[in-house]
This record gives sequence, structure tokens and C-alpha cells, in this order.
Amino acid sequence: MRVLQLIDTLEAGGAERLAINLANVLVDEIDKSFLCATRAEGILKATISKDVGYLFLEKKKTLDLRAVTKLKSYINKNDINIIHAHSTSFFLATLVKFLMPKLQLIWHDHYGESESVKKRPKTILKICSRYFNHVFCVNQLLLNWGKENLKCNSVTYLQNIVLLKEATEVTYLKGEEEKKILCLANLRPQKDHFTLLKAFEEVVKKYPKWTLHLVGKDFKDAYSKEIKNYIYTSNLQNNVFLYGSCPDIKHILSQSNIGVLSSKSEGLPIALLEYGIGKLAVVATNVGDCKMVVDSSQVGTLVKPQSPIEIQNALISYIKDEKKMNAAANALHKKVEYNFSKESILVELLTVYKR
Repeated sequence: MRVLQLIDTLEAGGAERLAINLANVLVDEIDKSFLCATRAEGILKATISKDVGYLFLEKKKTLDLRAVTKLKSYINKNDINIIHAHSTSFFLATLVKFLMPKLQLIWHDHYGESESVKKRPKTILKICSRYFNHVFCVNQLLLNWGKENLKCNSVTYLQNIVLLKEATEVTYLKGEEEKKILCLANLRPQKDHFTLLKAFEEVVKKYPKWTLHLVGKDFKDAYSKEIKNYIYTSNLQNNVFLYGSCPDIKHILSQSNIGVLSSKSEGLPIALLEYGIGKLAVVATNVGDCKMVVDSSQVGTLVKPQSPIEIQNALISYIKDEKKMNAAANALHKKVEYNFSKESILVELLTVYKR
């Protein structure tokens, strides 16, 4: 069995992390594991195992015949028999499958705005799904949508896993020790940083020594500018810090006390699992499958999306009660290690591959 994970970029994102994690864990489970980035490389390239076969296509446009030919040649050369396409890479994978009918094609649906999945563009996806041998979905909403809309008879849920690879320690969080709140989220509107900033603005009034650290890709767009303007106009420059994409997430987690996600929409965020591995107390919005991880108050706090007051209260409840914060952090750590390790999905993943 020789399997290729196909992903558009290697920037720091949930789908990208999972594609690399799968490629890495499969090294010891199958004959050969491969990974292909279609459009762009990125900060996560350094986390790919040296034992994973790697290809970068440098795809320039949606219908790039050079990229199709290059990928087809690579598959032939390496006797790859399964292509596991993530997110929007399904289109390229379908073109290759059309040229190589015996190739097995699995699609992994990571659609981030699952709360609004009914508005999702689906014409091209629906056509391509005729060529899918199987579909994996990262949460229940996407699973239901896939079963109703895709022309593939085999659609199942596959939970995310988290693997944190050691990396050179380059990121040092500013602010006072043991008073740091971390948000691992690319600067995208669905992550709703403004609700978090409004909540933290009130937290700082009571606990001025606490700091908020925003780690995630900065797209230098209007949303990014609005975030920076809000920090400036709210006089939060000494308490809120932006770092962009960082390679040393494990090191960043070790410097943090509370992990927070204020998203309006999610699948099952890998950041939430990373908070667990890093032993952080967690505050997250009740969207997507976050409730599968934070399923009780003992392992974290779920709040309504777009509710600054609920996030504010949840953060303060941990800040003023260190014992409660540490207990929640340890409980989440145990749950993530037990339920979201590589062993928890390998049996199902390999069963689908073999079938």
C-alpha cells in the first residue's frame, strides 16, 4: 500500500497539519507514505518526516495541465495506488483519477465554515465526487452534508489527531510569566478575533498583568488591519501581541496558561487538541465539534459564539482560581492523549485504505 496525501499549501492551518500528521504516522504502517503540496510550500514543511516522499507541484492556476502531468508521472514512478486529497485539492486529484482510473481517490472534507455549510458552493464538488472512492469528514455537520449532497456512497467521520514535533525554539512570548492567554488561529474572519479582543479588553481592566498572544498566519488584508487598529485604538498594545505563523508551537504552548478559541465556525479545530497536549486550560466557542473535546466543565469551558461577556467571564474564572485552571488543563490533557492520538484513528484509516 502506497499512499499520497495531497494538500494545496504547507501554511499553518488545520487541514495542512492533519495532512502532514497522516503522512508522518503512516510511515511505519504502510509500504510507503508520500505528501504533495500543490500550490505553495510554507512553515509546516519542516515538520514533514524525512521518511515521507515529498513533491511540490508549483501549481499556478486551477486548470494547470503541467501540474496534472507532473503529478501523474510521480504517481506512476512511485507505484502510488491511493491518493488522499485534502480540502480543495480534490479538483486536481479528480483530474488525475480521470487519467488513471485504477487509482483510488479519497477526499477529506475540512470545510471550516461548517456552521454555514448549506451556502457552500457545490456544483464542481458534486461532479467530482462521482470519482471519489471514499469521503472523510472532520465533523458531524459535514458528514450529514456529504451524505446528502455528494455522489459518493461511502462517507464517514474521521476525527482529527494531533502530533507536536519538536522544533527549534524561536518564539518567546512577551509579558509576565504564568499570566499568558494563547489564541492559535490564522487571522481569518471565521476565527472572530474581535469578540476575543472585546472580552480581553474587560479582563485587562481587572487583571492588567495578563497578556493575550495571537499566533497564526497574517494575510495582511482588511481583516488583519482592523484587528491591529482595534488593538491600537483600545490601548491594548502592552497586553496583546501578534506573532504571525510560528514553527515552534510546542514551545509556545509551554509558555502559556490558557488557550482560547473565539470562532464563529469550526470543524474540529486542531488548535483545541494542541491546547490539550500543551496542558492549557481552555475556553472555546460551542461550534462545530468542539463539544466532542470539551464535553464537560471539568475539561474546559464552552461559550456561545460572538459573546464577549461569556468569554470574559470564562477567562476570569480561571485567572482568579489557579487550582480550577490547573485541574481543567490536566483533565483535557488526559482526554486528548487518550482519544486523539494516532492510535485512535489508524485502525479506521487503514481499514478504508485496504477496502
